[in-house]
Parts: sequence; C-alpha cells; structure tokens
Amino acid sequence: MPYKLNKKLSSLKPYDPIEGEYKIRLDANESYFNLNKIFCEKISKEISKIDLNRYPDPYATAAVKAFADFYEIDGKYVTAGNGSDELISIITSCFLESGDKILTLSPDFSMYAFYGSLYELQVEFMQKEDDLSINIDKVIDFCQSNEIKALIFSNPCNPTSLGVKREDILKLISNVQALVILDEAYMDFWTESILDKIGEFDNLIILKTCSKAIGLASIRMGFAVAGETISKALKAAKSPYNTDAVSQAICKCVLGEKDFLKNQFAEIIKNRDKLYLDILNLSSKYPVIEKVYETKTNFVFLKTSKSGEIFSKLLENSISIRKIGEYLRITTGSCDENAEFLKVFEQILKNI
Repeated sequence: MPYKLNKKLSSLKPYDPIEGEYKIRLDANESYFNLNKIFCEKISKEISKIDLNRYPDPYATAAVKAFADFYEIDGKYVTAGNGSDELISIITSCFLESGDKILTLSPDFSMYAFYGSLYELQVEFMQKEDDLSINIDKVIDFCQSNEIKALIFSNPCNPTSLGVKREDILKLISNVQALVILDEAYMDFWTESILDKIGEFDNLIILKTCSKAIGLASIRMGFAVAGETISKALKAAKSPYNTDAVSQAICKCVLGEKDFLKNQFAEIIKNRDKLYLDILNLSSKYPVIEKVYETKTNFVFLKTSKSGEIFSKLLENSISIRKIGEYLRITTGSCDENAEFLKVFEQILKNI
C-alpha cells in the first residue's frame, strides 16, 4: 500500500516567491545596498578565521553581542535564530500546545498562520479596520473574550505598511494574559519600537531581522528579544547549532558598523518617502490607483482594481513588485531604480 501524507501536509503548498531574473527587484522588501561589495575585505577576514571542521557557537555569542550593542539592550534578553521564520516556528511549536488558540490580524505576514496551522493550533483571524488600521481596544477584547493563548502580528505591518503607536502597543501587552509575539522586522524605518521595555513584561517576545534595513537577507539571521524566563526557554527549545558560523561572523562584522547602518537606514527612508509622494501624485492623475497607504516601512502599499495587469506589464519590463490580491506592494530601491520604476509605472497607467 503506498504511503500517504497526513492531512495537514497534503494540503500544504510551498511558499511562492517571484522567480526569474529581473533588472529591478522591488518585490521582496530587501535592502538595495550590497554590503558584500562595501565590506568585502572585512567580511572575508572574519570568515577566514572560521574553523570549518568545528560546529558553530550554539548561542551565536558574538553576533548576539553585536546585535545587543547595536540596539542598546542587554544581551541576556536575546536569542539568535536562523531567520525570524525559524524563531516563529520554535515559538508556535513549543510555547503553545495542540488546540491552543493563536490570534493573528488580517492582513498580515502569512507565515504566522502557516506555522500555527502546521503545529495544530487553532488559528483565529481578526480582520483589521476598513482602512487597514488596528483598533487596539478591539484586539484586547477579542483576546480576553476568546481565551487566546498567543497573539502574533507585525508592527509596522507587512503588507499594509501601517504602524501602531508605541503607547498603544504597551497598552495591549499590559491588558492581555496572552503571549504577545511582536514582529518589529520593519521598525528600523520608524520610531515606535518597544525594545527598551523588554525587561518589564513576562508575556512579550519581540522579533527582529537582519534581512530588511540591515541588508543581510542572504545569511538568514534573526533575533528574538524577551525577558529572561522566555529567553532561557527559547535557548533550550531551539536546535543546538541553529545558526552557522559564516552567518554569525558576517552578522557580527556588519552590526559593528553602527554609523554606516544608521546612515543607510536614513537613505532608505528618504528614498521611500520620495517614492511614496511620487506614487501619491500619480494617484491624483490616474484614478485607477484607488488608495496609497501612508508608509512606515521600506515599501509603498496601494490598492487598485488593475493590480494583475499592472503587475504583469511591469514584469514584461523586467521590474518585479509584489501583487497581493487587489493590492500592490513596491519596495523602495535606489534613486535610479525608483526613477525607472516610476517611468514605466506611469506609462502603464496611461494605457490602462
């Protein structure tokens, strides 16, 4: 008798990123800075010190210290992971049990619900407001009324580009019994982080990534920041050697360049702001763009009934962006990349 996959695996579909070679890539919210070109000699020197026949540091001590120093927090609160995805997987599989209720907000990053379902949790969805904002009082009420064991969402949000103010996030954490998993992957582009409050809560995990503002998407390094009790549990639950020595070395090397990275953040924000205003101006000329959302991330999010047509025509011009139903998400690129995108984008709008 042939082997059959169980129900939860047989219904799974692989993650579907945009594949192929494109002249301009504005689809994955990556940084347009290639740090290997900028710090090639320094990175090569760090990698040359690695004993490739030895297992990596199980706690990524040097990378964790560099991360903690960069964000001015205590390293005892930090656990390294193989990207934020691995940390989400560990948290949903180990801090919750089969049948527990986990709440995510909609729309938000799809992998939250994916991992919740994979580990046989009861995934609850709470729809955001019509303008895609989050009503914190409603979220608190939902958690308290529905015995939610964990709440996970991004702030600022991928894909909406919107953010919740710091005081509202603190109000939420203080008024629920649930574990709050707050993904601050895009907070380097905004000013409302609560990293400095991590020692004050026993029900909070903040996720951070090196894949967005820092520009190290290829090495898969993420960090979970939590109080001591949760941090000890995370270190115990993760696999012993979950981050490799090369990634640890590159992470330590780049995070040590604090002034450079801060200037890099500022330039990305400047380009994002110009891209947002330019698209907003186009929306006043071309009503097919129904709404452009104010951005707190490194991308611009807009609504249009012609999302599919625009997406396809951009690909024909070797420009990739992200289509999410009737929405488009455009990562900011360099000045030249943004200018080329806007030129092609307007030409498409003229002909729709």
